[in-house]
Amino acid sequence: MVDKTQFKIAVIPGDGVGTEVASEAVKAGIAAAKIESVSLKFDWFDWGCDYYLKHGKMMPDDVLVILKDFDAIFLGCIGDASKVPDHISLKLLLTIRKGFDQYVNLRPIYLYEGVSTPLKDARPGDIDLVVVRENVEGEYAQVGGRFKKGTDDEVAVQTAVFTRKGTERVIRYAFELARKRKKLSGKNDYTGMVTNCSKSNALNYSMVFWDEVFNRVAEDYSDIKKDFALVDALTMWFVKNPEYFDVVVASNLFGDIITDLGAMLQGGMGFAAGGNINPDKVYPSMFEPIHGSAPKYAGKNVINPFASIEAMRMLLDHIGLQESAQRVQKAIQSILSEEKVKTRDMGGNSKTSEVGDAIVSHL
Repeated sequence: MVDKTQFKIAVIPGDGVGTEVASEAVKAGIAAAKIESVSLKFDWFDWGCDYYLKHGKMMPDDVLVILKDFDAIFLGCIGDASKVPDHISLKLLLTIRKGFDQYVNLRPIYLYEGVSTPLKDARPGDIDLVVVRENVEGEYAQVGGRFKKGTDDEVAVQTAVFTRKGTERVIRYAFELARKRKKLSGKNDYTGMVTNCSKSNALNYSMVFWDEVFNRVAEDYSDIKKDFALVDALTMWFVKNPEYFDVVVASNLFGDIITDLGAMLQGGMGFAAGGNINPDKVYPSMFEPIHGSAPKYAGKNVINPFASIEAMRMLLDHIGLQESAQRVQKAIQSILSEEKVKTRDMGGNSKTSEVGDAIVSHL
């Protein structure tokens, strides 16, 4: 039972199709919250590439002050290289992630019934895993520089930063998740397992350190199976034996790469959602579909919003509306299995808004 009757959610639709997918997610969130007699108050912010063209920055300087009192943040999608270079537009996302210490990037990867996958032998429920990606340091710490720029002697240095605190807390989160997670497929033989995604055979400082911290944390979880995979081999096994995996924990860069592969296994970017989590809830967490902004489809009402609605499900679960979140998940399962509402990427002709309407109707 939740102890609040209203939650404040910040919505940053962003660029391209962001407004369209965010609208369907909000629609589903409002309908789902009513199940628990709770209302969601959504405040929309126009930050993104168009904002940059007007103001010379992706968001206000006090963005963290503006957002800090919200219960959660919903992000549509950021980026439009025709307007703003990607390394600049990405600052909006990274500023919020790092400023609110959203050190866990959570990426559930599940193959729903009614969704096609490139894996010819995979059946619904065979792919049922979660990737826990370190989200604020590692290879994306933005430490480095360029020397003698523009000359033949130019040098570029990019330094990965792994702290003991940052490494231990994300690995511990993965073990805690494995301990409490219930597979959506409902397989009776399920026992928790955490796979360490590493590359310690080649990265003899950062990844050897990562492995040492992983093994030390694992000692506190004797009930959870410990597993190990080099990142290059893991990409192969994701394709060959996806049903083997449960929770995978990875550094910022490796997690970024393997989750895009995971998105393809679950049917494409239109089904892939993510959460940028501050587990202690000292700051608001942020949830998003992880597909790009697809500017060429903006305003056409054709984009697949299932990932956006799944991101809203994750948001509801995070703020304590577990029953509402479960209802959204059941609605997604039901609509996909019926195969009546299918967007263009799924081989159908349904509009973006029709998917949201179907979810609301089911709820």
